[in-house]
Amino acid sequence: MTLDDLDDIDRRLINRLQDGLPLVARPYAAVADELEVAEGDLLYRLERLREGGVLSRFGPMYHAERLGGGLTLAALAVPEADFERVIDAVNAFPEVAHNYRREHELNMWFVLATETPEAIDTAIAGIEAATGLPVYNMPKEEEFHVRLHLPV
Repeated sequence: MTLDDLDDIDRRLINRLQDGLPLVARPYAAVADELEVAEGDLLYRLERLREGGVLSRFGPMYHAERLGGGLTLAALAVPEADFERVIDAVNAFPEVAHNYRREHELNMWFVLATETPEAIDTAIAGIEAATGLPVYNMPKEEEFHVRLHLPV
C-alpha cells in the first residue's frame, strides 16, 4: 500500500491521529465522530493502514525515565557486509525501541528503553556480545520537545 492508495478519510485519519487520541472512555469512537465515520470503519482503516505498511507503528509513547526506567540513544559502526545480520541481532533485544540506518560512519542508530536506568548498561553489553561490535552510548543531556507532524 502506498500514499497514492489512500482516500480522503484515510488521510484525515492519519493527520488527526498525529495529534494523539483523546483521553476518554472510547477514544476511537470520539475520533470517528470527529471524522464523521463509524467507529468500526475507523478501526478497520487503522488495521488496513498498519498491515499495508503505511503506519509502521501505532501505539502509546511512554516516557521511560518518568516511569523509573532508562532511555538512551546508541549507535554502531556496522560493516556493510554484516548489516542485515546486525539488524536482526539488535532488533532481537526487547529494549530496542526502534532502529534506523544513517549515512555516517556510525551507520546504525537505535533507542534503548529499559525498566531501570542501570539496565541500559546490561542491554548495551548484550548487544555488543551479540554483534561483536562496540556500542556508542549517547545518553540525553538535555530534553527538547519537537513536535513532528507529517501531513498526508
